[in-house]
Amino acid sequence: MSASILIIGEGLLANRVYEELAVRYEITKNTNFNLNIPATTDLVLVLHDTWNPSIHKQAESVVQSANIPWLRAFVSFGKGIIGPLVRPGTPGCSQCADIRRTFAGSDSKEMWEIMRILSSKKEIPGDIWTSSNGLRQMTHILLREVQCILQNDYVRSEGHMFFVNLQTLKSSYHFFLPHPLCSNCSQMPNDSSHSAKISLQSSPKVNLDNYRCRSISDLSKVLVKDYLDYETGFLNDKMYDLTPPFADVSVNLPLLFGNEPTAGRTHSYATSELTAILEGLERYCGLEPRGKRTVIHDTFRNLGHQALNPLEVGVHAKEQYMKPNFPFKPFHPDRPMNWVWGYSFLQERPILVPELLAYYSLGSKDGFVYETSNGCALGGSLEEAIFYGILEVIERDSFLLTWYAKLSLPRLDLSSVNDQELQLMIERVRAVGGYDIHVFNSTMEHGIPSIWALAKNRKEKGMNILCAAGAHLDPVRGAKSAIFELAGMMLTLDKKLEANHKKYVQMFHNPSLVKTMHDHPMVCALPEAEERFQFLLNNNRPLQTFTEAFKQKTRHEDLTDDLREMLHMLHQLNLDVIVVDQTTPEIMRNGLHCVKVIIPGMLPMTFGHHLTRLIGLERVLDVPMKLGYTKQSLTFEQLNPHPHPFA
Repeated sequence: MSASILIIGEGLLANRVYEELAVRYEITKNTNFNLNIPATTDLVLVLHDTWNPSIHKQAESVVQSANIPWLRAFVSFGKGIIGPLVRPGTPGCSQCADIRRTFAGSDSKEMWEIMRILSSKKEIPGDIWTSSNGLRQMTHILLREVQCILQNDYVRSEGHMFFVNLQTLKSSYHFFLPHPLCSNCSQMPNDSSHSAKISLQSSPKVNLDNYRCRSISDLSKVLVKDYLDYETGFLNDKMYDLTPPFADVSVNLPLLFGNEPTAGRTHSYATSELTAILEGLERYCGLEPRGKRTVIHDTFRNLGHQALNPLEVGVHAKEQYMKPNFPFKPFHPDRPMNWVWGYSFLQERPILVPELLAYYSLGSKDGFVYETSNGCALGGSLEEAIFYGILEVIERDSFLLTWYAKLSLPRLDLSSVNDQELQLMIERVRAVGGYDIHVFNSTMEHGIPSIWALAKNRKEKGMNILCAAGAHLDPVRGAKSAIFELAGMMLTLDKKLEANHKKYVQMFHNPSLVKTMHDHPMVCALPEAEERFQFLLNNNRPLQTFTEAFKQKTRHEDLTDDLREMLHMLHQLNLDVIVVDQTTPEIMRNGLHCVKVIIPGMLPMTFGHHLTRLIGLERVLDVPMKLGYTKQSLTFEQLNPHPHPFA
């Protein structure tokens, strides 16, 4: 008995496919879904000579309810598009495919608007780029797919789309990921206190000297294949930067409101590409909840017994909130907001966290603070992600505390380190970049090694001073991480500084003009800004060897043991570690995890001098005295008034 196929559509493509299939199968052809689908139907094909989003949405509803697989093919702006094959109840529908295709395109904002307009229209003219040969090529691909579907062979259009250039006939094949926020097929669970509970599990390291539980070579098998594609990719572009001293690769995370580049910096371009992809995945996970649906919208006054007090993470000063057009409102315990569940390691219980602290809140409506990716980290296990999330919070807290309190940190003797890679990195930066590297011990009262790195230009032109930070249980790794960050700015920003010199001089004299992340390092790179670093450069303190500066720590084969060690060091000071799991289905498919770590009391990184967050963070006043840098606690009036140099 031959299979039964229903074709929905009209035009040249629908007619041609009908003629070819009618020879072998029982075919029914309708122009729309107004008639009932025959009960014996094995497959539905939705075929048009134009892009008709409204009928694809209708197909999702009608065909899914009939429990029948369906496949679409259509023409859009000179491209023939085939797929995906949609199976009932399986994530990865046509709506997911359209979201990925629209976002990955170079004109995503315009395409999103076109899709919105077309979705409300019933009559849509045919695509003017349609060609007879192009439709013949599409028909050939469709016939092969139909045969495979009906014979239960490998179906290439399942989770994929074919693209056919209707002029050149060049065809390509592209994977796409189901979208967790898809209104049609999403199966995202509700957020809950139960799902927020964390019980640390063993996470063996790749080897004793590697603080990762999965190697980059292992991840290389899936990262490019699953996430980087110029037509349908989660990430849609990459660029090699040949200017810096080390291999620098950036990939693009396409977003509706603009592109978000993320960079990888290592000793090889292949590894840097993979690192950039991981950074892009981390950034994506931190933008908004995509793994669990937020369900709690209430006031802190009602939830206080089980919630983090927002004032403990630092807020803006009253004077900032009162400024015209300031994007945030002062926190009020009676103003409702969204809350998500995190886990408090100090209290050993789930805890509610304002959603705008757990995810990006850059200018979000009704927000009370500016929050960035501070504390977001990706890992091959949940434990690894938490480990690096803690380190990022510590790295940035140490950097900012040093800057605002103007701590005369002890300089570290790089020549004292018996590490060939580090020595070669320093030599390369000096020879290729023209910079001398200075590193300082910025470890704070918790004892977790932190590094402030400063690059001083030896040339007459270019960025004069660049700054970065690193934190790690292995301080040499922290130093290398900071040097990689410094190298990413070397030579690449020189022309920008020269072209906009006047603007940055104005910012130097008027810090309120420092508005963006990129403004911070540019202002501090001016020759006249060097005086602001004298508390570091001219403190006349004796050099410390790494052995003198950092206690030798026990080396563990399991990363979870290192994590427990850090938690213990923080808990001794009554510093909590709150973790919000940001993991999405897209990264979970490959065993990756992403978290946001919040350590109340530590200084969060902010960009834009007008968005500094220090109120409620007494550590910046008290820690300098605890560490012996000052004889008494500081006052807010004594803090460094200049924009920080972190990039």
